[in-house]
Amino acid sequence: MNIGIIGAGHIGSALAVRLVSLGHSVLIANSRGPETLTDVAQKTGATPATAREAARHGDIIVVTIPLKNIPDLPKNLFEGVSADVPIIDTSNYYPMLRDGQIPELQSGSLTESEWVQQHLGRPVVKVFNNIYADHLENKGQPAGTPGRIALPVASDDAAAKKQVMKLVDELGFDAVDDGTLYESWRQQPGTPSYGADMPAEKLREHLASLGTERTEAQRAKFAANHAAQEQEMKNQGAQL
Repeated sequence: MNIGIIGAGHIGSALAVRLVSLGHSVLIANSRGPETLTDVAQKTGATPATAREAARHGDIIVVTIPLKNIPDLPKNLFEGVSADVPIIDTSNYYPMLRDGQIPELQSGSLTESEWVQQHLGRPVVKVFNNIYADHLENKGQPAGTPGRIALPVASDDAAAKKQVMKLVDELGFDAVDDGTLYESWRQQPGTPSYGADMPAEKLREHLASLGTERTEAQRAKFAANHAAQEQEMKNQGAQL
């Protein structure tokens, strides 16, 4: 496939390495221009491009940039891109370390990917947000391997979700349906599945145990968990 990656950070680079190794044609972009991506190209084998070029290249497009920068993407980024091209959103909300406070996410009135979808004006598929980049690059395994890591996949677009779930499997992970974007709070930071590398059966059981409607108690609990995680990351000097 032709795959466009917008964002050359940890997750974008890890995906580029794996996708190129699987034989896909990958264009990768950042906010500073393709001339700044020489090192990334050497590491990943992907071809540097502008964001518009990456968007127009894709049978699948991956948007993997800091959440706070989503509104800064060109308004015509997906102009001319077929409506049936899946757009993957990998973003997470880090109010303390990076993104500042976004009212809709602070209150829980929107999930992270609902907020992204509103800004992009196109349906998105939420995946690759709850796994460490190193694990994404190095821990994929053949289908049927005992303990194979499972990744939750959420979207309002059933056809796009199906395509992305096939790609997840090709990358070496079991794809578990996490419902709609409204339900994707179950894979956000602060929840038990975040960074946990659960196998498929355990992940399905966990998602089912949470229900589909986020209660205020759940929102408060997971927000507190996330705040504690962010504080620990800050104490350790983490860079996002």
